Amino acid sequence: MTDRRTGASLARLGLTEAWAEATLEQLGWWSGDGPAEGAEPIMWALARSPDPDLALRSVERLAQAAKDWKDIDAALRTDIGLRGRLFALLGASTALGDHLIANPEQWQQLADGPERDNPPPDLARRTANLLRAVGADPDAPPAGSPGGGRATLTGPGAVTALRTAYRNELLGLAAADLAAVGEPSLPVMELDDVAAQLADLASAALRAALAVAVAEVDPAGEEADLRLAVIAMGKTGGHELNYVSDVDVIFVAEPADQTATKLASRMMRIAGEACFEVDANLRPEGRQGALVRTLDGHLSYYKRWAKTWEFQALLKARPAAGDPELGQAYADAVAPLVWNAADRDDFVADVQAMRRRVEDHVRPDHAERELKLGRGGLRDVEFAVQLLQLVHGRTDEALRSPSTLEALAALSQGGYVAREDGANLAASYRFLRLLEHRLQLQRMRRTHLLPAEDDVDALRWLARAARLRSDGRRDVVGVLLTEWARNARRVRRLHEKLFYRPLLTAVSRLPADAARLSESEAAARLGALGWASPEGALNHLRALTGGVSRAAAIQQTLLPVLLDELANSPDPDRGLLAYRRVSEALANTPWYLRLLRDEGAVAQRLMRLLGTSALVPDLLVRAPEVLRLLASPAAGQADELTRDPADVAASLRTTVARQPDPKAAAATARSMRRHELLRVACADLLGLLPVERVCEALSSVWVAVLQATLESAEKALAGRGPVPARIAVIGMGRLGGAELGYGSDADVLFVCEPVEGASDTEAVKYATTVAEMVRRQLGAPSPDPALLVDSDLRPEGRSGALVRTLSSYREYYTRWSEVWEAQALLRARPVAGDADLGRRFVEMIDPIRYPGDGLSSAAVTEIRRIKARVDAERLPRGADRSTHTKLGHGGLADVEWTVQLLQLQHAGDVPELRTTSTLEGLREAAEAGLLSAEDAAELAAGWSMATRARNAVMLVKGKPGDQLPRSGRELAAVASALGYPAGGDPGVFLDEYRRTTRRARAVVERVFYGW
Repeated sequence: MTDRRTGASLARLGLTEAWAEATLEQLGWWSGDGPAEGAEPIMWALARSPDPDLALRSVERLAQAAKDWKDIDAALRTDIGLRGRLFALLGASTALGDHLIANPEQWQQLADGPERDNPPPDLARRTANLLRAVGADPDAPPAGSPGGGRATLTGPGAVTALRTAYRNELLGLAAADLAAVGEPSLPVMELDDVAAQLADLASAALRAALAVAVAEVDPAGEEADLRLAVIAMGKTGGHELNYVSDVDVIFVAEPADQTATKLASRMMRIAGEACFEVDANLRPEGRQGALVRTLDGHLSYYKRWAKTWEFQALLKARPAAGDPELGQAYADAVAPLVWNAADRDDFVADVQAMRRRVEDHVRPDHAERELKLGRGGLRDVEFAVQLLQLVHGRTDEALRSPSTLEALAALSQGGYVAREDGANLAASYRFLRLLEHRLQLQRMRRTHLLPAEDDVDALRWLARAARLRSDGRRDVVGVLLTEWARNARRVRRLHEKLFYRPLLTAVSRLPADAARLSESEAAARLGALGWASPEGALNHLRALTGGVSRAAAIQQTLLPVLLDELANSPDPDRGLLAYRRVSEALANTPWYLRLLRDEGAVAQRLMRLLGTSALVPDLLVRAPEVLRLLASPAAGQADELTRDPADVAASLRTTVARQPDPKAAAATARSMRRHELLRVACADLLGLLPVERVCEALSSVWVAVLQATLESAEKALAGRGPVPARIAVIGMGRLGGAELGYGSDADVLFVCEPVEGASDTEAVKYATTVAEMVRRQLGAPSPDPALLVDSDLRPEGRSGALVRTLSSYREYYTRWSEVWEAQALLRARPVAGDADLGRRFVEMIDPIRYPGDGLSSAAVTEIRRIKARVDAERLPRGADRSTHTKLGHGGLADVEWTVQLLQLQHAGDVPELRTTSTLEGLREAAEAGLLSAEDAAELAAGWSMATRARNAVMLVKGKPGDQLPRSGRELAAVASALGYPAGGDPGVFLDEYRRTTRRARAVVERVFYGW
């Protein structure tokens, strides 16, 4: 099985099947240990086939089917063109191989001969061939026009004839496309040419199908004046069709009557059965709209109702079949509408929606193998080019080509895209389209999916069909996978640069070969990409990239990627301003820009944060070290943004303890709290922390600040003489429940106890000095979120003493406390100071807040009365009760008062209810049978939704707020902060908020109010 002269074994030639040698000998191509005399070129061409075994099996079948096999065999020995085309085709496409075997006389299309010396088949020749196949006169006026031609074949016979003729044309085209695979010396057919000829072939098929439809719908020629034009859309319209694709069309008719509709419908059916699916869903109103409209009907719709994506689709519209004058009139009429689409009010929102729609159509398990819709896929190129055409084609007619590659070349030529970027993007696009073509050719099925990485045989076939070769370090499969990954990355990178890199040339100094946009063109592009104030954005870019410093150079490299990320955020304008502020504030921080450049995750996360939150940039300029936490965690390590709050608290207390005086201690505590607040905000916005952990972390750092500041104050006063009292700080409200938000105050009670030998008066005086020092140091003016220590829940409120002894609290609560004070004590827990004193305070108040005999009906009525008064008096004027997170229906107050009423009524008998946590109280109430599981779940959902939304308002606005925004970018930012898709409809969030809180309110009305 080895040719001693050439060293050619069948295995080396790629022929691995057991039957291969016998088949080759039968064909006369193999003798003994090597190729038969004169068959050496045949064997080498066969070996170059994408699948030599498949090609050989198909040749065997062809030899049995062809009456002139001897002529074919003789031609194969001398005709290099036939060898290259035949073996490449048979090894690349089982479907076209089957067609050739069923129609063996078509082999002559593949041979070098007089026809091969002529120009390749053009639209006119292909149209004539297909028209003749159905018995229509190629020289008659086009079918669909007055006096137009018609087929003599109709029904199944016409479909069969058209199918055969269409496949014959496809056979010749595919063979020419694949020729260089089988014989490297043959010309390589450019992908642009292949795609254009496929589009011409589709147009020819539409014309032939229309000729048949005319003969079927109007056999007597009674509708001689009817005019029907078929407008090609999509890749057919753009002269860039695939081997297997739906052909998108729009029908225009005069008149648009029942006959015209029947004619269009019949044409679609005939073409669908014979050649390809015809899709008319791009017509006005899609599937719900009329199949056929007059020209005026189309224009009326486009002027009044059309969406931006419809104008984007019309960018590729061209007459393909039917009445040529009507088709051209349609094209001329819609062109001005297409090129003014970028001026529409909804252009930006529609463009962003189109972009999301593309990405949302990708199955997650296919994303890494999707040639068309995946990241770095064909749609990225097409979307980018079309958007730039719509933006700049308004004033530059050179950009108005329906072809992606021609338009990209024009964008480069016109300076809208850097020449090198345009060339690289075109090269990657051609490579991806080549893979797409080869995958579709195999079985003539519509597919855009690469084989899985473990399907080595399929990958090897694809690589060989694409003329890839081993590079010495990797086999052909490794080369294919490497090239696919490299081109996908390049497309995605250039997709970002394409939009944003040229913007920088309008405001900074870049190399001469970079794309050059005027400032007005740059502003137009920014407006199309989502910036509400393009001029302001250009000012920011000018400030960031001005000069010749190293920082400006790094910014010029970074900004195309950063701007692309910002464009997907809720508020790109605010995000870019925030980025400028941060960059200017950290201008002297040497690692800042280097970190953004070298750590892709940091830049990506930062842009999302800046485009969503006003709080994050305010904190970041004073806590820049948190930027390092945005880096992706190393393998096997937890994300730094999700650190244990206990570790943070311990570190804070240790650091503050080293400070020399209370002022320095408070400043250090505030600084570390700022760091922690920013860390939690980043983790929250990036979806890394659930709401319970967010509240826990914010509460933990507040407690640590109180502990450290209290200890510092006590240490400072200890130097003045004996300490007369022990002090404990009792957390109340959200601090006590460990449910603080970003803007929450710290509600506390201060309790003291005299040490042995000291009087109550001395103890209270000392403790008051300490408490006031803590409040003063933490409440000092600061650009950070306020650190207010609020003691208004103490006995007698603001009129009462700031600090009381334990015995004084006991006396007050025993003699004077009201039911609302017992309710307030439900959240009390020691958070700082003397632990034993705190424990004894809790023991003292337990009988008050957890009464053994529950609540009297009068007390229940009083609580309900107070709640109703709070709801009525404290809701701000003009507030929307359905979206007020604190006092609104089903909001925080509703749920918390309901839990607290159950605790006052039942915690005396049910110890498990004795918790300061709202959610834990709900769980225990359900466990004890005081609430149904469904009611507890509805209340928990309402509380969690309101808490998350309230936190999001603070994150977005940078200041506390209880009312959700009603509309606009702030509402979109709040929705995005809560994990809803950026750029999506924020009304979806509002609907879910109202639905969730409405259900919680229904439970409150039954359980709390007893309605």
